[in-house]
Amino acid sequence: MTDMKRRTLLKGTLALGALGMAFSAGLLTPRAALAAWPKDAFDAKTVDDALKSLFGSAQLEGSDKIVFKQLPEIAENGAVVPVSVEVAMDGVESISIIAEKNATPLTSSYTLGATTEPFVATRVKLGKTTSVIAVVKAGGKLYSAGKEVKVTIGGCGG
Repeated sequence: MTDMKRRTLLKGTLALGALGMAFSAGLLTPRAALAAWPKDAFDAKTVDDALKSLFGSAQLEGSDKIVFKQLPEIAENGAVVPVSVEVAMDGVESISIIAEKNATPLTSSYTLGATTEPFVATRVKLGKTTSVIAVVKAGGKLYSAGKEVKVTIGGCGG
């Protein structure tokens, strides 16, 4: 009985060791996820360049169906600003969040599955007072909504 437990332990240890070596050697990587990484969009220095790299167009149509569920008017700590976006339209393919005056405006982008509820929540870094823009791709068109966020120094509201 003890001999069987020892064999199981040794097999498990060897399997985990082999798996660890494969990860460290780069043999097991999420290639599909890495292949879809829009590097140019996240490196873009302007909002238009980010949108063109991400979607191929910078033509946005305003929409009242995009709602910021969580985004403060005054952010006392620009390093961690909570943002949540909910969309009340059908066929949402992606939701992206842009901080207009950041050095690299595109903060996050989410590709949604066909049956996914169109809602995202994250935290973004804002370098200074800026407009935060939610860009939604639905039905092949780009829609947007924005909100100004004042970033204070030291959390004093000034």
